[in-house]
Amino acid sequence: MNCEVAIILDHKYEQLQQTSDDPMNQVSQVFEKSLQYVKRFSRYKNPDAVRQVREILSRYQLAEFELCVLGNLCPETVEEAIAMVPSIKTRGRAHDDEAIEKMLNDLSLIKKFE
Repeated sequence: MNCEVAIILDHKYEQLQQTSDDPMNQVSQVFEKSLQYVKRFSRYKNPDAVRQVREILSRYQLAEFELCVLGNLCPETVEEAIAMVPSIKTRGRAHDDEAIEKMLNDLSLIKKFE
């Protein structure tokens, strides 16, 4: 998810700044832009919230791409979730609407307290 990438890149950025002999040392422009992008589009900023989001979504046996789409886009309704990730209804595990609703409610609780 974007929020996980933001945490990783932020940590790497701090490491690069600390180990640099030259205080004017610049990280690459691509690195800088990537960090800005994932920070801007991260729904969750707090590392504990990021961990909770992954834990909640992992309970539903989602494929990694499904987990990332739902974690990045944060749908608010069952219909939005299914439109974004149709496979949550069509795969063998076929979550019913109630399970998807519960998952979305759990995620919305994290967003409220973030």
